[in-house]
Amino acid sequence: MTLHGYYRSSAAYRVRIALNLKGLDYDQVPVNLAAGAQCEEGFRALNPQGLVPVLETDDGERLTQSLSICEYLDERYPALPALLPADVAGRARVRGLAQLVASEMHPLNNLRVLKYLVGELKLDEAAKLAWYRHWVAEGFTALEAMLESEQTGRCCHGDTPTLADICLVPQVYNAERFDCDLSAYPCLRAIAEHCRGLPAFAQASPERQADAR
Repeated sequence: MTLHGYYRSSAAYRVRIALNLKGLDYDQVPVNLAAGAQCEEGFRALNPQGLVPVLETDDGERLTQSLSICEYLDERYPALPALLPADVAGRARVRGLAQLVASEMHPLNNLRVLKYLVGELKLDEAAKLAWYRHWVAEGFTALEAMLESEQTGRCCHGDTPTLADICLVPQVYNAERFDCDLSAYPCLRAIAEHCRGLPAFAQASPERQADAR
């Protein structure tokens, strides 16, 4: 398989974690978002949205959207570890936690939004950071409350990493990169710290992608 992504893209980071958890081999093709490579004709042919990641599978499929890719991997390679719980309610809870991050928080703070704020709306750096930190606080405040549950363990749902942890860790990484104050979120910080110590998460970290930038 081939993963087209960017080392600091939280969406591509999610897919790297999922691939690693499943123990799957894959090649990486860097798409330099900072340089605008996602807008080039060659990449648009892979994904008309001009977004990463794109996963080219061994079956010749070209898959987009990180959560869809992760669920594809879980269904295509059902051997443990599963990325979703076995029970219906557990799967719904994990999907809800994951979508809070991937569908509510991330879209407001991704690169193209930040560039629009600065380029088109002429916000200065302080205003851009205020925007970023506001939406991180909104999302993480809700997520922290949802994680204060007996269903939460060392990970977001029990003690085994799921799709929720796959989404959480990259979002915490980005929040730290933008100097967001995370002191009010002890539960999610503890989960992120635990997961970062697991090989699949550690190997997927942006700092470990020196050959894929």
